[in-house]
Amino acid sequence: MAVHVAGLVAVIAFYAVILLTGILAARKSKKVEKKCPGKKSEVTIVGGRNINVLIGVFTMTATWVGGGYIMGTAEAVYSPAQGLVWAFGPPAYLLNFLLGGLFFAKQMRSKRYVTMLDPFQNHYGQLFTTAILIPALLSDILWVACILAALGGTMSIILEVSSVVSILISAAVSIVYTFLGGLYAVAYTDIIQLSFIFVSLWLCIPFMILSPVVTDIAQTAHLNQSSVHSWIGEVTLENAGKWTDDFLMLALGGLAYQSLHQRILAAASSSKAQVTCFAAAGFSFIMGIPSVIIGAVAASADWNQTEYGLPPPYERGEAGNVLPLALCYITPTWVSVLGIGAIAAAVMSSMDSTLLSSASMFTQNIYKTTLRKQASDRELKWVIKISVLLVGLAGTGLAFNKSSILALWLLATDLLYCVVTPQLACVVHLRFANCYGAISGYLIALLLRMLSGEPALGIPPVLLYPGWREEDGVVTQYFPFRTLIASVSLAVVVLVSWLVQLGFSHQLIPQSWDVFDSFKEKMEAEEEEERPMQTFNDEKNYVFNTAL
Repeated sequence: MAVHVAGLVAVIAFYAVILLTGILAARKSKKVEKKCPGKKSEVTIVGGRNINVLIGVFTMTATWVGGGYIMGTAEAVYSPAQGLVWAFGPPAYLLNFLLGGLFFAKQMRSKRYVTMLDPFQNHYGQLFTTAILIPALLSDILWVACILAALGGTMSIILEVSSVVSILISAAVSIVYTFLGGLYAVAYTDIIQLSFIFVSLWLCIPFMILSPVVTDIAQTAHLNQSSVHSWIGEVTLENAGKWTDDFLMLALGGLAYQSLHQRILAAASSSKAQVTCFAAAGFSFIMGIPSVIIGAVAASADWNQTEYGLPPPYERGEAGNVLPLALCYITPTWVSVLGIGAIAAAVMSSMDSTLLSSASMFTQNIYKTTLRKQASDRELKWVIKISVLLVGLAGTGLAFNKSSILALWLLATDLLYCVVTPQLACVVHLRFANCYGAISGYLIALLLRMLSGEPALGIPPVLLYPGWREEDGVVTQYFPFRTLIASVSLAVVVLVSWLVQLGFSHQLIPQSWDVFDSFKEKMEAEEEEERPMQTFNDEKNYVFNTAL
C-alpha cells in the first residue's frame, strides 16, 4: 500500500508549526530569565511563577488529554467486554482536578515549592525523596510510551507510514522544543495543540454519524457488533470491585503526577492555581466526549461494508486502534487526516509535559541537593535539557511494545496510586508524619503491589484476592486490591508516625535511635525558639543586679 502523500504533508506542516511555536516560546523564556530576580532555572521549571489563568488552563488540560486518554476512552467504549461505563477517563479526570484544586493547589503554591518532591525533601530528607522519585519517574516513562504507541498505531493505519518512523519523528519534535524552551515552550504549544484536538475531533463526528455503514447509535445503545453486548456496557456485582479500583486509580493516582503540580506551582497565586484546576476539570471532561462518540460509532458500524471487512477490529485484537480505524474506514480521506493531526497534537501535548516533569524532579531534588550542591543556574539548565533527552529516549524505546493503549495508560498511574498518593497526602496534610512512618508505608505498598502481580508485564500474582479469575492462563484480580494497598499504606504511615513520635516525645525511645534525625531537627528548632526568651530574661536579671 502506498504512503498517503497529502496526509503526510499535512502532518509535517502541523509539526513545523508546533516546532516554530516552541522555538518562539523559548525566546520568550530567555527574556523572562533576564528579568527574573530569582533563580534562572526556576523559569524553565515553573515559568517564573507568572503563568496566567488562561494559559494555565490550556496547558493543564492539554497535559491530561493525551493519546492514551483519547484512544483509551474510545477503546473502552468500543470493546464488547467493557462499554461506556468502563470509560473512566472523563469522570476520573474531572474528579482528579477538583480534588487537586481543593486539597493541594493552595497548600503547595503558598509554600512556593518548585516540584512535587520538595515537601518530601523538607520533611523526610534526601533518602526518602529519592525513593519517591523512582515510581514517579517510571510512571512518566510509561506515560510517554503509551502516548507514542497511540500515535504510531494511528499513523501506520491512516497514512500507511511505518509506526517506527512516526514514533521517532514525533518524539524528536517534542524533545527538541521542550529541550529549548522549558515550561514556556510546553505551555504555548499546548494552546495550539488543544485547540486543534478540539476542532478536528468534533469536525470528524458528523461524518462518522452520517456514514451509511453506521447504524444510529441511539438504536444500538443496547446492542454491540456481537449482538450480545451493549456499547453502554454494564457493571455486574462480580465486576464492581475492579470497576471501583480502576476508577479510583485514575482519579486519585493523577494527584501524584508532577505535571499537575508543575502547573499549580507555575500559577501567579494560590487562588489562581485553584481556579486553573477547577476550569481544567470541566475542559478535560468535555475533551473526552468525541472519543466516547467515536467508540460508540465503531461499535455500531457494519465493518463488512467498509474496506476493512470482517472480522471486526475486536476479533482481530485491534481494539486499541479502533479510533484511527474508524477515522480511516468510516470517514472521507481528508477528514481522517484531520483526525491523525488531532492525535499527533494530543501526543505531543502530553509528552512534552511529561518530559519536563521528570527532568525537573531529577534536577531540583537529586542533582541540585545531592550530586552538585554548588551547581550554577547555567549548569542546572543543562541538566534539565539532558534529562529531557534521556527520559524521551527511554519512553520512545518502550513505545515499540505491542501492549494495549488502555493497559499502558492504566499501568502508568498504577504505581503512583498505590505508592506515592498516600505519601503525598500525608506529607502535605499531616504535621506529625515522619520519615519512619513514610518508609514503613512505602515498603508495605511496594511489597503488596509486587505480590499482587501484573498481567500486562507477565508477573503472576502470589496474593490471590477474593473473586480472582483465570482466563487463558492469565489471573485477573477483580477485588479492588490497588485501593486496598493504598489504604493500607496510608494507615501504616499515620500509625507508625504517631507511635514513633509518641515514643520519642515521651522519651520511651532513646534519642540515639533517631537514625534519620527526624526528631533531632525538631528539638533543635524548638530550642532555637526558646533561646531568645532565655537570653531576654538573662539580660533583665543582669540589668537588675547591676542596678542593685
